[in-house]
Amino acid sequence: MKIDELANSINAKIVGSDNFYLNQDFTGRFTLLNDAGKGDIVIRHWINGKGIEIASAKDIACLITQNPKDGAVEKAEELNFPLIITEKIELANAYALKWTVDNYSPNSTNIVITGTNGKSTTSHLIYHILGSAGYNAFTNTDSESEFNTLIDPMVSKLISDEVNANGELDYLVIEVSEVQGWLGNLMKNHASLMSEALNPKVGVITNIAMDHIGLVNSIDEVFDEISAVPKAIGDGITVMNHDDELVRKLDSENPFYWSMKDKSCDLYFDDGIFYNGDLIIEKEDLPFTSGHFIQNILSAVGACINLGIDLNQIKDAVNSYRALNRRFAKLNDKPLIIDDFAHNPDGIRNTINETIKLLDDNQKLHVVCAIRGSRGVEINQLNVEALVDVLRDDINLFLSSSNDVVNDLNYVTCEEREVFFNVLDENNRNYTHFDNLIDCLTHVCDLAGENDIILLIGAQGMDPAESLLKTIL
Repeated sequence: MKIDELANSINAKIVGSDNFYLNQDFTGRFTLLNDAGKGDIVIRHWINGKGIEIASAKDIACLITQNPKDGAVEKAEELNFPLIITEKIELANAYALKWTVDNYSPNSTNIVITGTNGKSTTSHLIYHILGSAGYNAFTNTDSESEFNTLIDPMVSKLISDEVNANGELDYLVIEVSEVQGWLGNLMKNHASLMSEALNPKVGVITNIAMDHIGLVNSIDEVFDEISAVPKAIGDGITVMNHDDELVRKLDSENPFYWSMKDKSCDLYFDDGIFYNGDLIIEKEDLPFTSGHFIQNILSAVGACINLGIDLNQIKDAVNSYRALNRRFAKLNDKPLIIDDFAHNPDGIRNTINETIKLLDDNQKLHVVCAIRGSRGVEINQLNVEALVDVLRDDINLFLSSSNDVVNDLNYVTCEEREVFFNVLDENNRNYTHFDNLIDCLTHVCDLAGENDIILLIGAQGMDPAESLLKTIL
């Protein structure tokens, strides 16, 4: 790789040195600044003069950024350090992903998963099936979903590190956010750029719904972002949710549909999973039977069928699968405490509806919802409206701002809290609000009877709940 070819490929300019630093060879590793070593390439959304000094001291090959500030350009020129400035950092991350795949995993079969809900579970289940079938696979969705972002070069770094440590990969299973951005600025065509970089044999589109308010402000914008993905998948197979009206509108060259309703689809659920009219997985062999998780299973099974994995291997792997962290996870038996990452309107509706199905006549349901912090009024209004839609009058609702467990990036603003209160008040919906998660959980656990169900929902503000409960119960 030559530095001018790299810059030209991402529509960028070079300041400082017009060659890799100290004329050294590129190691082939795209990474983060704190992890970088000699000859690596670092991609950062922004960098200042101090960051350039750190990069120079580490002898990295070059640094790519979208936002040089606070003396970054001047310091690069002073140190004769190659600083590449691009108008769109997503071009750099897509380039890094493609280069890494082409050079570290050129023979792997690649799968991309996108959509609003269910990406992580679907990705991890595909990865589990492939591993159970004896293949060497990699996914960017780990048990805590910490690394499933392509907003930085983390995935490229993880792929190169994995191959260096454990050898050639048979499969890459990559989750791609349907909408991505930075500080309210949409990274246009992020999902299609990353999908195209992978050149996938199979793509999965789970559903199309609202999330990431502020980056996108209408369902049409979400559709526009996702609609470019089938084109990026090209002549590969696109596994799609036939029950989603917007997904059905997508233009795919080779669609493969699954359904919870339509038995004419390639793959469908009807008290078991059927493929081409034949029962391939009985309901009792599924790891969970809630509707939205069955949808994830159908997506994963559809992908693996189109990868040519043996149906018996798929069945055995599905049966042995265990859910990701905070995916309808049982934390306690008496009372039954269920924890779910539901953090957007569709996720909230699905999770509460599935929990209601578990209720017996003598049980009460207590829903504990963490308000989304620093995500804006719009998404919180949609979330609370979803709560109003599905909560029955006999269900207790508790809200937490989780001030005791979140950082500044996830702090609930007054406006976000007030929109929750206003919508609930307008709909005569009773609720109790707590500033701190520990106080909220303590109160609910004291209130609930041992036969009741407590449902915990929310994103970052609910993440520490499991550890807090260990001190409460």
